[in-house]
Amino acid sequence: MAREKWTGRTSFILAAIGSAVGLGNAWRFPGLVSKHGGGAFLLVYVIAMLVVGVPLLMTEVAIGRKTRLGAPGSMRAIHKKAEGIGWAATANAFVIACYYAAVFAWVLAMVVGAFWIGTDTVGASKVFSDQVIQTTWTTSGYSIPWWMIIALVVAWGLIYLCIRNGVSGVSKVVNFTVAAPVVLLLILAVRGFLLPGAVEGLKVFFVPDFSALKDITLWVDAFGQVFYSLSIMMAIMFAYGSFLKRDTNIVADCAVIAVADMLISVLAGIVMFTTMYGTGLQDSITASGIATAFIVYPTAFASLTSIPLVNNIFACIFYLMLCTLAIDSAFSIIEGVSTALADKFGVEKRKMTFRVCLVAGLISILFITRAGLAWLDIVDNWCNYVNLLVIGVMECVAIGWFFDVRKVHKEVNLNTKRGGMPYWWLNCSIRFVAPLVLSFLFLFNFVKMMMTYAEGGSYGYAIWAECVAGWLVSALVLVAGIIVKAVSRKSAKARAEAAAAKSWDEIDDNVEA
Repeated sequence: MAREKWTGRTSFILAAIGSAVGLGNAWRFPGLVSKHGGGAFLLVYVIAMLVVGVPLLMTEVAIGRKTRLGAPGSMRAIHKKAEGIGWAATANAFVIACYYAAVFAWVLAMVVGAFWIGTDTVGASKVFSDQVIQTTWTTSGYSIPWWMIIALVVAWGLIYLCIRNGVSGVSKVVNFTVAAPVVLLLILAVRGFLLPGAVEGLKVFFVPDFSALKDITLWVDAFGQVFYSLSIMMAIMFAYGSFLKRDTNIVADCAVIAVADMLISVLAGIVMFTTMYGTGLQDSITASGIATAFIVYPTAFASLTSIPLVNNIFACIFYLMLCTLAIDSAFSIIEGVSTALADKFGVEKRKMTFRVCLVAGLISILFITRAGLAWLDIVDNWCNYVNLLVIGVMECVAIGWFFDVRKVHKEVNLNTKRGGMPYWWLNCSIRFVAPLVLSFLFLFNFVKMMMTYAEGGSYGYAIWAECVAGWLVSALVLVAGIIVKAVSRKSAKARAEAAAAKSWDEIDDNVEA
């Protein structure tokens, strides 16, 4: 069966930008800038992007294009025992998709909830928690507001509609979903510029406080944000790369993707800083995305003018912008998962996509219950600050130490006439810098977590909840390869796919299959 192909270079770039630019760009990035000395964080973020972000992005896309397979198949082509790493990345992405869709549903509900913001700042700060999701702030309480059921169904419906026809459908969708958030952010930025105090906010955002560079957490957060933002180590870029034609200039395209991701983050930062300083809420800026999007921003919008309707309209624009950011990232995660499973089990891609959406949709119901916010907080913490980092280390070690980086470098620079990725840069990043940084990030987060437990705390949640949603889910993610292998033994199609699997050197570059 011939493999799907992107309709053109622009389609791939827009799809990858859409995947990379998500909710974290709009709410976590600006919060980290505020936390870490403004421009000082921006400086370190650029360094992190160049040192590890861009090389890893190019590597995953290049391997996907070479193997024409999703993450597990790509890693198997690298080394026959590395397939499990790809399945761990795929499983972690599946878990993320389950709760990310719930966040998408929250945002959809807030598009309507925005019209309850008005001019009461106290009331506005409680619209999300008290009226929209009616959270208990704990892992107890499993009733679901009827409107959240509708929002979740709409969220999954939109996700499936975007990818049901594969990359040809995605190619059409991203023309709108990538441009729309930029336009909406520009509208909000213009409004922010007109507020008193906006200039002061921009100074804080862009002018570096170099003393902040001495804080190790700045470096941890900057490198971490790069890994989370570019959608690497999540099975997505392997899948997207597998749909590329052989004549693609990966170096140029990945550079565009990385720059666009960073610029949109900066634009979101401009919106936040001008709005918060313009409404006198600069001290409310936080690195917590949920708090920023659903508590701080509504408070700020309620302070914009004395006219409720005007405030509500700008709030609605903001949540529409978040919707367009959320849907790209959501369907790209599902695309990575369904591609991996379709490749392994030889199932028609559209059928597999529907099945993945159905199963993930059922699981995501947990996160729209009144206890959902707490469960999401636990699962998100483990998926991003434990699983993703461990997977990243294993991926880099497999590629850098059990494979020849020169082969990856050759694939990356294929079709690059000038200004290609230098070998020393890619080699140092994959073999040394990236695994060391990821290992440090993991140890830093894990030690912090263990210290919290040792002090008798558990981030405000019951220990049993941490064990189920944290330890158990992470264990299942990391052994996903063993589970898939056991299941595939009973599948004739999976056995046939495994028998036909080729190593890197056996792949015929002249066959677009």
